[in-house]
Amino acid sequence: MKKKLVLAFSGGLDTSFCVKYLKEKGFDVYTATANTGGFSGEELARIEEKAYRLGATEHVTLDVTDEYYNKCIRYMVYGNVLRNNTYPISVSSERVFQAIAIIEYAKKIGAAYVAHGSTGAGNDQVRFDLTFQVLAPEIKIITPIRDLSLSRDEEINYLREHGVEDDFIKMQYSINQGLWGTSIGGKETLTSSKSLPESAFPKQMTAEGEQIITLQFNKGELTGINDQIFESGPAAIQALEKLAAPYAIGRDIHVGDTIIGIKGRVGFEAAAPLIIIKAHHLLEKHTLTKWQLYWKEQISTWYGMFFHEALYLDPVMRNLETFLESTQENVNGKVFLRLLPYRFELQGIESENDLMDSGFGHYGEETKGWSGEEVKGFTAILGNALKIYYSVNKK
Repeated sequence: MKKKLVLAFSGGLDTSFCVKYLKEKGFDVYTATANTGGFSGEELARIEEKAYRLGATEHVTLDVTDEYYNKCIRYMVYGNVLRNNTYPISVSSERVFQAIAIIEYAKKIGAAYVAHGSTGAGNDQVRFDLTFQVLAPEIKIITPIRDLSLSRDEEINYLREHGVEDDFIKMQYSINQGLWGTSIGGKETLTSSKSLPESAFPKQMTAEGEQIITLQFNKGELTGINDQIFESGPAAIQALEKLAAPYAIGRDIHVGDTIIGIKGRVGFEAAAPLIIIKAHHLLEKHTLTKWQLYWKEQISTWYGMFFHEALYLDPVMRNLETFLESTQENVNGKVFLRLLPYRFELQGIESENDLMDSGFGHYGEETKGWSGEEVKGFTAILGNALKIYYSVNKK
């Protein structure tokens, strides 16, 4: 009797290899694509067709876009989370929700095995394994790419030998698409010096000139673009991506420390995520107090790191989310910005909660809530500790 196995299937090179290889090893392969908002209906249809062409017994699409947004992305926005001040933690965050959906599906159909196409040199293997082990320790994990230590060329050759024809040149790049950005890995990102070619990016620059847009935030969430109000966060993000991606905004290469201890390098494009985070941060500078901003920055760094390190299921993450959400009550208003080829510019904000418009004065110009004599006394007291130190230590 064949062994029932669920494979996390993206349709890329690694998971395409896994279908053929696992069938050859006697497994009854059920493929599942957990969509985190990065695939169109046409793309999902192509992935399904490919799964059956490769020999899958059954294929399902598991849509976790709303769950991914509500339980992850909005907190990443609240925290202005950028890994190493660069990367919006696109793949790192979505992998956990994909893993949760895959393992729940495996339990639902009574599969004894679950598989993924991660290599032994990356972060995703830990994210998938840890989530599977915590939520279904009774299901055995199979990882062909990792166990066989295969190169991409070896995978391509295997598929060709088994009668699989595909766009293997395109498949030389590992591309992961989600609502919160797209990562691109290839031979260039294995080096420390080479950049990705223009053709490696899924979204090419087609826009010309510039465009002025307005983003509307309500309690820290993007709810509107220009005059259009959206019913959901994912819809707003997708609409902004449609506007900004043609300018090739949000491209970069992230260099960071992996979970397994080595340095890693990956390209990405994330037009909407980077615009939203920067616009949201600007609005917070106007609407939050100094100490709210300070402690948010500390907690957000930890929150992003724990997500990256596959620790989403740790209950401390719920505690951090409670804090982040509590800071957003007054983060309301409009942010004005300009889109240009390869970049964007923040121009300003408009908000009823703007602390600059307080009536207490204007920085560098005038005061209304204190006098010059009061500032003299304040400064004298403020300097007491320093005066004592330098007096005692004769410096």
